Amino acid sequence: MNGDNGTSTQAPQMRALLFTDLCDSLILVERIGDAAAAELFQAHDRLVLVLQQQWNGRLIDRSDGLLLLFERAIDGLGFALDYQRGLQEIGKQRNIVLRARAGLHVGEVLTWENSPEAIKVGAKSLEVEGLAKPMAARLMALARPGQILLSAVAESLTHRAVGELGERGERLVWKSHGGWRFKGMPGRQDIHEVGEPEFAPLRAPRGSPKARRAVPLWRRPMTLLAEVALVAGMVFGTWAFLRPTPAIAFGERDWVVLGNLHNLTGNALLDDSLQQAFRISLEQSRYVNVLSDMKVQETLERMRREGGALDRDAAIEVALREGARAVIVPTVAEVHGRLRVSLELIDPNTGNTAWSDHADGRGMESLLGSTDDVVAQMRVELGEAMHDISRDSMPLPKVATASLDALHAYAMGVKAYGDGRYDDAQRFFGQAVRFDPDFAFAYLAQLRIQWGRGNPEGARQSMAAAKRAAGRLSGRDRLYMDAWDADLNGAGTLATAEKWKLLGDLYPDYHGAHANYAWSMLSVGRYSESEQAARKAAVAQNPLQAMALQALGRAELAQNHADAALRSYRQSARIGQWSVNRHMVAALAAHGDLVGAQRMLAAAREDDLAMHLEGTAVALDAGEPAAALRANAAALRHCGDNARICGMFQAQSLSLASIAVRKAGAHEYEQLIATMIAQAADPAAGERGEWLYMAAASAYLAQRAELYDVARRQLPHLQRLAKALDDPRGTQMVAVLVANQDRVDGRAAQSVQRLRALIDGSELFQVHVALQDSLVAAGDQVAAAAEQRWLATQRGRAYAENAGSYLLQALNVHDSRAAQRRLDATSLQ
Repeated sequence: MNGDNGTSTQAPQMRALLFTDLCDSLILVERIGDAAAAELFQAHDRLVLVLQQQWNGRLIDRSDGLLLLFERAIDGLGFALDYQRGLQEIGKQRNIVLRARAGLHVGEVLTWENSPEAIKVGAKSLEVEGLAKPMAARLMALARPGQILLSAVAESLTHRAVGELGERGERLVWKSHGGWRFKGMPGRQDIHEVGEPEFAPLRAPRGSPKARRAVPLWRRPMTLLAEVALVAGMVFGTWAFLRPTPAIAFGERDWVVLGNLHNLTGNALLDDSLQQAFRISLEQSRYVNVLSDMKVQETLERMRREGGALDRDAAIEVALREGARAVIVPTVAEVHGRLRVSLELIDPNTGNTAWSDHADGRGMESLLGSTDDVVAQMRVELGEAMHDISRDSMPLPKVATASLDALHAYAMGVKAYGDGRYDDAQRFFGQAVRFDPDFAFAYLAQLRIQWGRGNPEGARQSMAAAKRAAGRLSGRDRLYMDAWDADLNGAGTLATAEKWKLLGDLYPDYHGAHANYAWSMLSVGRYSESEQAARKAAVAQNPLQAMALQALGRAELAQNHADAALRSYRQSARIGQWSVNRHMVAALAAHGDLVGAQRMLAAAREDDLAMHLEGTAVALDAGEPAAALRANAAALRHCGDNARICGMFQAQSLSLASIAVRKAGAHEYEQLIATMIAQAADPAAGERGEWLYMAAASAYLAQRAELYDVARRQLPHLQRLAKALDDPRGTQMVAVLVANQDRVDGRAAQSVQRLRALIDGSELFQVHVALQDSLVAAGDQVAAAAEQRWLATQRGRAYAENAGSYLLQALNVHDSRAAQRRLDATSLQ
């Protein structure tokens, strides 16, 4: 019904067309009744209207389905993805299942507007015609419920622009369904599917009388039936002599999923030990990346298959969800009295075996050598050069252990560690080194547990044992050991950071190296470098992505990018499934949302020590000194017997005294500083640089409390330690102490000179506080006002600076807020 007076575009236009169809809508109306159906379709219409506006779509036609026109294909895809998600939410609210099929195509169309007279009698306002329209309709009709199908043109355009969808675009799964022929349309049409892992069926479309797979003549059913008898014998003979090797698209640093070992020998000892052997052998490669056990388990939980075996089908689904290029399924079996180790390489997009091979040996002692052989052959198959394999890899008995019993105990320890059962893990790792005293992997595993439990001496003993067996470590793991060794034995923050950076540069997909380097750079104030490293760690393949995002958020906050920090923390919350987090509290407060920060603090446990750090700072920020005292007192009650943590909270208490929130005498400062200096001077103590910083910061707090003699008496000891330890933050805090003493002693100009020499972008927040005081003392009011503005605007840095385990965080926040109040008072005058 086209009006004669309508206006036409005259020339064809390139547009994206999206057809959708609400599945089983008539059955749904019959089931829930007319009234409920009317309310449901009203909610559906509201969803469509919102998405039209969001994605710049033009609604052309509607009934049970929709026809929409978009100028850009990526907008059409964005609409389709949000439409599927929106339908699920509408259905969930009503305890029904709502799904739609969708087809997206890009092509030339003619459009014209109907005349007002035609519209009055029922015509659409805009007409669209062209071959692209039935093409999109056929795609939609072909789709399964919940499926989004794209033509080849639409897939190419959307894939190139998928970055515009942000984080969700990175998680999309793309799958090709090959060539199809549509009735009435010339040529073969390539069809693709795209969707989010939680919603997309990722299955071949259903054929219909109007659409069928494009297969050559010889593969059509009747022809094939006639040929099968003739070629069956030929195929069998050919297969016996020539085993085909289908290609699999694999590039350097692509990811694989290692499925569970099929143990057909009946020997349960091999279940975990040989599985771990395959992982260790594969992880020696710089070419192939293996998805970690932790990441696999996280994905299985999202698939609602917690604790389930990673069989072939489950491994394929994990690979599709995580973007892995291949699935590897190992098998061990007894064949004619020999032990056979086999590997099967599976293309997850088709589910077909792309390659398989095996190695045979006699006796249990042959298993590790056979594992090395088949893994090396598979690496060659994936495209890794043989000379790289020879250079980067050592035989399993040399790189791990020749004892299957030790390997079994180690594998049990790894599983217990992943489950958080650290006592069990320590026992298993201990048994592993009793089976093989040169099992360096197991010593490093013990080290991690001992360090995490605050036992630096035990960690050093494990490190010494690992170093004695360093020849049994791969190149990557020797670098890992070197970084830990530097940290444990007092090499200093910067030297340790360089070790982590070297490991990350040589092995770019070793996420732990980037994460550790990010935290190291944060601790010395190099926030931009910290952010860059954290971004490398905060990727989907990292099983600790939620923690890496927190490091990223802290680096962003330190640079006063509070909005970006909040986005990182919210993403971390979604992935890590947490609701209360001290870093989020800091970001909310720095952003100005003190109410939101206090609400999250109120939800924290009383014994959550870390939350009391931010609790004290937020209370001062809000002008509630009594609440700050309560938070600090609660931390001191719960700090237990950890001398460094309790000492830090005692120093924080002195920071409250230094700004007159509470009273403290000179003896209290003297006693705490002396204890900290003793720890910093003890070669057997851990984290000596941290103790130095805390001692110098406590002396600085005495200066702030006008107890100048306390600081003056301790200054020579601190200067000697700063020279001996060469810790960046400790040395800088001593320099602030010296400069402040110059000001107190009437040498303001010299104090200003010392403090300005410290400013390079990584300086401590209190450098600027001391500089402002010295400038005032020197009579330079203009420069002092500039420092005051700096302090007022650096709220993110005040909260994020982590020197001395955030010892001066509350004081930094107090000083930033005080500077802002002074600026506000000046502007009112």
